[in-house]
Formats: sequence, structure tokens, C-alpha cells
Amino acid sequence: MIKHIVCFKIKEEYKNRIEEARNTLLSMKGKVPTVLDINVGIDLLHSERSYDIILEVWLESMDKLAEYQKDEYHCSVVKPLMHEIRCASVAVDFEVK
Repeated sequence: MIKHIVCFKIKEEYKNRIEEARNTLLSMKGKVPTVLDINVGIDLLHSERSYDIILEVWLESMDKLAEYQKDEYHCSVVKPLMHEIRCASVAVDFEVK
């Protein structure tokens, strides 16, 4: 199993869209076939080093991760929104044993 994690820092002028971003990220479950499970969290601390949103996606394999990255819904709905409102993001992909 592969876990794909992305942390997003949202531009100040788009902080009012964090809930919209959360809902859009969560909407991938059931619409992106390779997604086994998904979790989205919103930061509570709001410290200087905090990111605003975390996305956790569970996928079957690295091949499924590659499919996820090219999925039509992911690329046409989720990525455009997140690219518009984020000022930074970091990601990690790892095998869950």
C-alpha cells in the first residue's frame, strides 16, 4: 500500500476558501477509482511554520499512484483549484507496511 501526503499553504487572499478546498479534495473518493481511502485535515495551530491543509490518500501500488496523478477528475477539478489557491505545497509518497 502507498500513502500519498500533500501539505498545502494557502495564499492569504484565499484563506476563506479552505473549507471549499477540503471538500474538493474529499470529493475524489468515489470519483477517482484508484483512491482506496482519503483524509483531509485543516490546521488548528496556525503557527508561522504551519501548512493549512493536509491531504492523505491511500493507494494500492506505485502504478495506482501514477494513474491517480493522471486521473481526469484529479487533473480537471482538484489540481486547478489547489494550484490557484496555494502558495506552497510539499509532498511525500511512501510504502505502508
